[in-house]
Amino acid sequence: MEFMRLGDAGSELPVLRHHGTYYRLDGLTADIDGAFLAESGLARARAAFEDGELPVLDRAAALRVGAPIARPMAVLCIGQNYAAHAAESGNPPPTVPILFYKHPNTVVGPYDDVVVPRGATKVDWEIELGVVIGKRARYLSSPAEALDHVAGYVTSNDVSERDFQNAHSGGQWSKGKSSETFNPLGPALVPAADVDPQQLRLWSKVNGQPRQDSSTADMIFTVAEIIHHLSQYLVLEPGDLINTGTPQGVALSGNFPFLVAGDVMEVGIDGLGTGRQRLVNATV
Repeated sequence: MEFMRLGDAGSELPVLRHHGTYYRLDGLTADIDGAFLAESGLARARAAFEDGELPVLDRAAALRVGAPIARPMAVLCIGQNYAAHAAESGNPPPTVPILFYKHPNTVVGPYDDVVVPRGATKVDWEIELGVVIGKRARYLSSPAEALDHVAGYVTSNDVSERDFQNAHSGGQWSKGKSSETFNPLGPALVPAADVDPQQLRLWSKVNGQPRQDSSTADMIFTVAEIIHHLSQYLVLEPGDLINTGTPQGVALSGNFPFLVAGDVMEVGIDGLGTGRQRLVNATV
């Protein structure tokens, strides 16, 4: 069972997908957003489906696939959470989670174009496990209770501009992470109960050529540890997105060229789905 949003940007329809059939959720909620998640929306939708109360959405395959969650209040990201990626970045593995933010308007659908910003020369791909918060998390006492605050998981591409991130940063990475469209997400939100977040293969390709291929088992900090840690410094709200870091195999390593307009990124996580994004130049 998966949760998706279909339709033109800004007017997506919330749906539940099960065994290839799409069911409308607009009788339950206007959108898949923080309010819906906080009010046990996924459980209510599952119950409505099991009771046969959800109408089938006809011609769903013809609709654009949007990001599986509406624009989040916050997009929080963990840097260098795989030891091999830290090494290819020229850094030792971190001893505490590194936090940076992306602008919420970076979030787009999994097949939408990604815009190369003006002046960019070092655009990079980053497949990541995305975590969607379902219940407010504040001063959690231990990692053991952290996963109870997760609504579900998504495939996320933390697109980056490395010169903006490093040479232009002033010491903070968000300039290189926050350009419009820099966080394709989805295609689906898979409920937390159906996922083991530390046993997922994740991979990326550029123009059909393999780039990253790893497992979330190789994370330095687990999803539970990340959520517990963040809750000591900020309040995580329903609908917030956490990107949990990328494995080795990005252009920053020096082993691959950076992206330019016309290139195509493919990213995927087993059990969560794949995305495909074409790069286009920014227009005024």
